[in-house]
Amino acid sequence: MICVSLGRARHKRMIAEHQFLVEQGAELVELRLDFLGRAVNLKRLIDERPGPVVITCRRREDGGRWMRSEQERLMVLRSAIAAGVEYVDIEADIASQIPRYGNTKRIISYHDFAETPDDLEGLAAAMAEEDADIVKIATLATTFSDNLRMLNMVKNAKRPTIGICMGEIGMVTRILGERVGSPFTYATYSADKKLAPGQLNWKEMNTLYRYKEINEATELFGVIADPVAHSYSPLIHNTAFYEQGLNARYLPFRVPPDDLHKFMQNARDLGVSGVSVTIPHKERTLEHCTQAESSANGIGAVNTVIFHGKDNLGYNTDYRAAMDCIEAVLTLKKDVDKPMQGMSVLILGAGGVSRAIAWGLRQRGAEITIASRTFERSNLLASEIGCRAIEWEERHAFKVNLLVNGTPIGMHPDVDSSPYLASAMNQFMVVFDTVYNPESTMLIKQARKHGCRIITGIDMFVRQAAYQYKLFTGRDAPIALMRDTIKQATNPVQLN
Repeated sequence: MICVSLGRARHKRMIAEHQFLVEQGAELVELRLDFLGRAVNLKRLIDERPGPVVITCRRREDGGRWMRSEQERLMVLRSAIAAGVEYVDIEADIASQIPRYGNTKRIISYHDFAETPDDLEGLAAAMAEEDADIVKIATLATTFSDNLRMLNMVKNAKRPTIGICMGEIGMVTRILGERVGSPFTYATYSADKKLAPGQLNWKEMNTLYRYKEINEATELFGVIADPVAHSYSPLIHNTAFYEQGLNARYLPFRVPPDDLHKFMQNARDLGVSGVSVTIPHKERTLEHCTQAESSANGIGAVNTVIFHGKDNLGYNTDYRAAMDCIEAVLTLKKDVDKPMQGMSVLILGAGGVSRAIAWGLRQRGAEITIASRTFERSNLLASEIGCRAIEWEERHAFKVNLLVNGTPIGMHPDVDSSPYLASAMNQFMVVFDTVYNPESTMLIKQARKHGCRIITGIDMFVRQAAYQYKLFTGRDAPIALMRDTIKQATNPVQLN
């Protein structure tokens, strides 16, 4: 079950949104009384409530906004119990001051916004002794292993327990609560109304992750990145899983750079079968692969890992997707070793995607030049691939047949920027922008205006995701559905 948290300054707004949520199918709503700007009128909020509630009134030291006296706060909680609400959230240190009464269930809670304590089991056991119907522990995740410890604690708890790791690193604990036996998890009313770090909105939990249908047989995949919340990969993969009737979920895993080794060591313990890999992990993840396809080794980076038995199998679908996109636009000689011999290519950027594209084009005989805003990175990549590097300011100084943007310039919200001057374009160029949000970047708009053939970031994003999907599931991906899904997500106004 998903408990939707509501925190509003006005009683009228909280009542209206509570009614709306129940009409939309919400089974349980948390009323955060500490958000109210005026004195709490509990009777007004609960007498005609449309559905079950959790009454919470959180102190500032526990992440709340309560500004009045502690005695007044305790009185509000006692009054909620006397009124017979379904649940009241009580911090562990005051539990003894608020006696049980009637049928109201007691959620005994603990919050730590600095870390996840070592002895979670001992903490949960002590809280259960405070006459708890449900134990709730919310702590800050600083490493991926914090998530594993929290989920294991919930799974092994003798009392019904909610265990949440806060922050973007801990999002997985919110999504997998049902899988480990948590009585419910928490979500926010909308994406812009988060009441706790890392909280997802309830529509995402219901429709994107299908929270209540996750069980022990659900196969888990995901994307590792830092940051990760902006990724559209969960959207297109989960949509495809649902379309094909697969009991699988694709989750966002925020993994800081210095935590990569812990993730790779512990992913199997969570039940993860495979992951997509993106910034900043593509190159270092190769070190954690027991086997990697030849292209991944040649590129020096992977963007996909399959956990097969004891092996970590590395792949680079960026390379495959980019080459497919380019070959679909260019007329190349067939049955020759170097079909792009003599073609001049300028690649902007020296990150993971630029590396994959440069390697693929080099294998096909193209003459490649790399320019990034950090010349040292360009020079290093050029020396590894076997091509040349130039200073960023020199990128317009010569004619090219193919221009590839591997930088984030032009990505939302920086939609008015372009990494290349329109005046340097001509109708004989192919312009390939790997940025997919938005699809029509400033670079793509300028290229269209000058009659260039174009390859958009969505072309590549969908192709690389389709290759990953095949590696994950053994099935051909529903490519048209993936394309429509990402287009609608990145251009909602245009399509609606």
